[in-house]
Amino acid sequence: MLTKINIPMLLLAMLVISMFAFAGFAIAFRNIWLVLLFLFLGFAFMGYGLVLKRKK
Repeated sequence: MLTKINIPMLLLAMLVISMFAFAGFAIAFRNIWLVLLFLFLGFAFMGYGLVLKRKK
C-alpha cells in the first residue's frame, strides 16, 4: 500500500536533523557561538514543525 509522503514536513525534519549535526561539527571545532546558534535553530525549527502539525 502506498502512503502519501508529506514532502514539506520531511524537508523540515531533515533541516532540524542537519542543525543538530552542524552543532556537533561546531563542538568539534570548539566554537561555542556556532554551537549555540545551531542548537537554537534546531529547537526553533522543531517548534515550528510542531506548531504546523498541531494546526493540521
